[in-house]
Amino acid sequence: MVKNLTISGRRKLPGRQAFVEVEPEVVDLHEVLADLGLTREQLIDVGILIGTDYNPDGVRGVGPKTALKLVKQFGGLSAVVAQTADMDLPDNINRIKDFFLQPNVRSDYTLNWGEPNIEQVVGFLCGERDFSEDRVRKALERMKAGMARPTTKPTLEHYFG
Repeated sequence: MVKNLTISGRRKLPGRQAFVEVEPEVVDLHEVLADLGLTREQLIDVGILIGTDYNPDGVRGVGPKTALKLVKQFGGLSAVVAQTADMDLPDNINRIKDFFLQPNVRSDYTLNWGEPNIEQVVGFLCGERDFSEDRVRKALERMKAGMARPTTKPTLEHYFG
């Protein structure tokens, strides 16, 4: 995963008059798992305890530190549940795990790069996903202007190619 890919320069810290430098950062799954001492399955268990799109609130009273501690202590979510009787977990835990462990992936596609259909992008991001229309339109205009200029800056292929 690449964090802060589209953000550059400085970012204001919330509630403070301080700024931090923001640069793109590569987050490598294998390094993170090794640093945490977890398997991928255990990381998914931590996510379920904390909260996912399918269980937005997670387990009441369990934050990232507690979830990590419980999964490392007991080995996995099923053992955590067996040891902790008062956990309110969603009924669809196996579906949540399957979504992350065996995602529905398509390989029959082609990418066609071209100018974006601004109204479709605005409709999707603002109409369906509640983004700010003003910000989306400004970003699309910057993108169109950038696409019109010949590039001399390195592309992603430069860094990861």
